[in-house]
Amino acid sequence: MPVQYYIFLSIALFCIGIMGVLMRRNAIIIFMCIELMLNAVNLLLVAFSKMWVDAGRVDAASAQLFVFFVMVVAAAEVSVGLAIIVMMYRNTHSVDINILSRLKN
Repeated sequence: MPVQYYIFLSIALFCIGIMGVLMRRNAIIIFMCIELMLNAVNLLLVAFSKMWVDAGRVDAASAQLFVFFVMVVAAAEVSVGLAIIVMMYRNTHSVDINILSRLKN
């Protein structure tokens, strides 16, 4: 399968994630869209590593290790983000991010 298909799929997933972050006001959906963007980048990294391995320029494990590191950081980001959302819900009884401007006072 050509790398161009993976590139197109990754760009489509990343654009969907960007649109979700910019258009939605629900904090949980925003975190899901951020995760979608991270997975699109992971897909692109794996596709490019496959392309470079086929060309004989790099070893197979270099990009996969970087993808693993990105997945670990994304898991940590989700745990901290969900803790923030739970605390926000306890204070405001909503997960709408427009309510966060009221928390300044």
